[in-house]
Amino acid sequence: FACVSSSNCNLAYNGCGTVFKITPQGTLSTLHSFDNAGGCYPEAGLVQGTDDFYGTTAEGGANTTLCGGVGCGTLFRITQSGTLITLHSFDGTDGSWPHTPAQATDGNFYGTTKYGGANTNSSCPTGCGTIFKITPSGKLTTLYSFCAQSGCTDGIAGGGGPLQDTNGKFYGSTDGGGTSDACPVGCGTIYSLAVGLGPFVETQTTSGRVGAAVKILGTNLTGATSVTFNDTSAVFKVVSSSLITTTVPSGATTGFVTVTTPKGTLKSNTKFRVTP
Repeated sequence: FACVSSSNCNLAYNGCGTVFKITPQGTLSTLHSFDNAGGCYPEAGLVQGTDDFYGTTAEGGANTTLCGGVGCGTLFRITQSGTLITLHSFDGTDGSWPHTPAQATDGNFYGTTKYGGANTNSSCPTGCGTIFKITPSGKLTTLYSFCAQSGCTDGIAGGGGPLQDTNGKFYGSTDGGGTSDACPVGCGTIYSLAVGLGPFVETQTTSGRVGAAVKILGTNLTGATSVTFNDTSAVFKVVSSSLITTTVPSGATTGFVTVTTPKGTLKSNTKFRVTP
């Protein structure tokens, strides 16, 4: 990728970056070349949503005069054919330098920014980072601004993630802050975030033929009384409170896996695809 002019490329990085597709055999196709106004410097990879792919750029976007004049970054959606839609351009107050988010069981995406947000500190004068939620259509909500606690004991500079656990909560880490004095800006934290989403189960793998072995991960699975693949009952074994082993039952079709426990029914976060 070569820059056309300094007005639409970040020369410090020799171009604003691309989104590409590559086959297992090594055939590469460039799906999109970024310009600064549409985002620049896609630091992390893509995440696959239930429809398209989603990603972020660390710089660029509609607010190119902000965040030191390089832009505060974007969150985008891109189809397999390469059609890109910028869902949100950060402006610093809602964060800057975003990390690629993950899709949760409510269909929305949850992620962090390294800088920006409501709180500042001598260690993060441009903002200590945020946790955000964004809908597939692009409505962004700032859920938390780091360094909300005295001394930034809750952390600064949101790292990758957060990821959703089968108990419904999110877990993530920060690059700095915390209670330790062993590092110049703090050694970081590991945090949990509850937004009211309920527990679920996750299958490993997410596809297979009839008779294929499947692991089901979850929380409080002890005492489970049934496992179904899209309403077709399966034989199963409760190995521990967090693991059930089973096989794809005869007659099963593509759909959600459900586990009935003494505390309620848990549904898989994605559909299990029954293959021929």
